[in-house]
Amino acid sequence: MKVSIITLGCKVNQYESQAMLNQLLDAGFTANEGSSGSDIVIVNSCTVTSVSDHKVRQTLHRARHQNPDAILVLTGCMPQAFPELAEGLTEADIVLGNSNRASLLPDILQYLSSHHRIIDIVPHGKADGFEPMSVNRFHERTRAFLKIEDGCNRFCSYCIIPYARGRVRSKPLEDLKREIAQIAANGYREVVLTGINLPAYGQELGLTLCDAIEAACEPDGIERVRLGSLEPEQLSEEVIARMHRQKKLCPQFHLSLQSGCDETLRRMNRHYTADEYRTIVRNLRAVFDNAAITTDIMVGFPGETEEEFQKSLAFAKEIAFAKVHVFAYSRRPGTKAYDAPEQVMQKVKEQRSHRMIEATLRTKEAFFRQQIGRTEPVLFEQEVEPGVFEGYTENYTPVRINSEKSLGGLILPVKISTAQKDFCTGEPA
Repeated sequence: MKVSIITLGCKVNQYESQAMLNQLLDAGFTANEGSSGSDIVIVNSCTVTSVSDHKVRQTLHRARHQNPDAILVLTGCMPQAFPELAEGLTEADIVLGNSNRASLLPDILQYLSSHHRIIDIVPHGKADGFEPMSVNRFHERTRAFLKIEDGCNRFCSYCIIPYARGRVRSKPLEDLKREIAQIAANGYREVVLTGINLPAYGQELGLTLCDAIEAACEPDGIERVRLGSLEPEQLSEEVIARMHRQKKLCPQFHLSLQSGCDETLRRMNRHYTADEYRTIVRNLRAVFDNAAITTDIMVGFPGETEEEFQKSLAFAKEIAFAKVHVFAYSRRPGTKAYDAPEQVMQKVKEQRSHRMIEATLRTKEAFFRQQIGRTEPVLFEQEVEPGVFEGYTENYTPVRINSEKSLGGLILPVKISTAQKDFCTGEPA
């Protein structure tokens, strides 16, 4: 039987989708890369915003239209956080939560036998351990993802993720070492460590994120280790110094900001101030040469005045981020901010999004211009047009060069010569 997986959301979801696919391939299923012709379609959902839920509904509808006779499975964060809503999406034959993905194959086999709809959502428990899961090969990818942490204990006032993912739990270090060794043996030269709250790795095991980084850097075949999104306040000077000792660690840090205004941060229940964030960025740039600092910024959070927005805008310009994901606050049922007073009008949120995007695009372009003249190793990923290959430097700057030969999967030195709006160009060094 042919199976396809549609992944919505973050890199953790990407990893988990690959793990689910591998589980089914090991059981004798075959992968279908197309959008139609599947016997089983799995939709791995995101629920970070209400817009995400709308995408889930659209995706289910499209998957059913393209695969009318397939078994349609809905899993991921959306059914875990909102089980009643997910159960009401009747196009899904199987609805499976985040906490018991090991039931995927048994549920499919049961449905094949009975053809009765299955709702299988198990609530998270405080004593949950890290879900045993490993992925050694990633289809059509030149870098590997390795999920090392799940869950979050922070409960930011706008965020549903602690309810969708449960409490912090970490991949045992020995399991991490075994998986990274197999990834290296399969020829991957770059690995991305991912998690829901990545810097919380190991807190229940007496370990830290640095232990995971050091283990990931150990195998000879791995040349680059990259980190997923980071909560900034746990990056002390001591942690940064220890990270810097690992020469394979890429100097790209996605530090989730959300707002550059202290008053807004307090209402968000974020655990740092703008000045503390500024210090962390300064410490990273002091030890990591040519570091790229990227982030997420939310606009229009309840109570955000024009003055608060201006503070956040000025802070974003000051930090000079290499890239920013700007998004407007979206009300999320089940969160404290949903019922907060002084909700910002949609028109104002759209205007602020435009202004923040415009400002941060300029800092991105300035960062690209700073790369001109540098010779950097580039891991090439794809041919974007005939004879033009694109890859990424260690600080995740996209670079394109001309080549008659296929460069996919190769790491080559490139001298960067120009900066375009969305990428740099260069020549082989």
